[in-house]
Amino acid sequence: MVPAIQHSVFLYLVLSCLYPSHAAQGCLNKQKVLTVIRQMQQFLKGQETHFTDGIRTMKAKLSALQISVTKLTADQPSATWCPSLEAPKHGKKFGSRYSADHEVHFVCQPGYQLIGSSTRVCQPNGRWTGVNASCTEWSDLSFNRKPRCAEVERTQRCSCDAGFHMSGSSENSVCQDVNECEVFQLEGIARLCMYNCVNIPGSYRCTCPPAYKLLNDGRSCADVDECATLQHNCTAGETCINTGGGFQCVNPQCPEPRGNISYVKTSPFQCERHPCPMNSKSCHHVAKTISFHYLSLPSKLKTPVTLFRMATAAAPGRPGPDNLRFGIVGKNNQGQFVVQRSDRQTGELILVQPLKGPCTVEVDVDMSEYRDRTFQAKHVSKVTLFISANGF
Repeated sequence: MVPAIQHSVFLYLVLSCLYPSHAAQGCLNKQKVLTVIRQMQQFLKGQETHFTDGIRTMKAKLSALQISVTKLTADQPSATWCPSLEAPKHGKKFGSRYSADHEVHFVCQPGYQLIGSSTRVCQPNGRWTGVNASCTEWSDLSFNRKPRCAEVERTQRCSCDAGFHMSGSSENSVCQDVNECEVFQLEGIARLCMYNCVNIPGSYRCTCPPAYKLLNDGRSCADVDECATLQHNCTAGETCINTGGGFQCVNPQCPEPRGNISYVKTSPFQCERHPCPMNSKSCHHVAKTISFHYLSLPSKLKTPVTLFRMATAAAPGRPGPDNLRFGIVGKNNQGQFVVQRSDRQTGELILVQPLKGPCTVEVDVDMSEYRDRTFQAKHVSKVTLFISANGF
């Protein structure tokens, strides 16, 4: 029996015996009544202690939870910003983000050497790594040095450091810098640098065009992706497209309504035509879908090269087209592109003439679907090419 119920029964018996109306038999004697009362008092005291301990435990847990939440809120780092950095004189700075973990890069103009850190990173404490960058002009005197001479077997012998060659008479010799940039170019050997070679005393240095960074090999250049590194100024309604040496902010729009022909934008890069009236033949022959595509290419790309593919797919439960026809809408950009079928369901846009940048070239490709020689639908792909000024 549960202790609480058991004590309640005892209490009921005790109270019953206190009233004269009850029979004397079946009632507890005085000693037993006092024993039951003491047991009830101990039981109530134990229940009171248990209840008090429960309240105390609950208060302790709530206090610990409050302290934990307060500490978690205090430990959350706030947005950290580092001071603005300026481009050094006779140099350039790449990077406009000054929040934590973002990088800023510095380069000097040809003929100048970088003093300080070429890359600085914004730290969570609001300070930049490295030291201030500056560009110092190479001194003409640093390209000439005195040779190291020593007397060997009563004969004076002189030598120059690597990157210098001996010039002048034995009495008045001088070590002149070897211009590696000119020597290797004149001898027809492969260029030392992908973009530009700068001669420095005893050696050379490679530089890259703006918005490119020099790779670890010291000679190759790679484009800085402003879109991935958030170094662009595109608005919320625009999409950033990385290009060679820069970026473009795009927000393609659907054609304006014309008669009973109108389009709705179903994604940032696609428009779909509203259903046509049954009796409107002209509406059925315009593009059912219009998609937008953006490609970044280097200047003077070796051709021919496939740029873009178009394909069709039948809706579930419906027969697809048995014939596709591909073509270039409007002018053919002076024969720079051709469209050909690569298989039964795919067509390709091919660049057949090199494009010299910087420039932007647009070409529209349409794909018409036929079934049983009957026209079904047309789809247009508007392809925009961003040609960089460099061949890499």
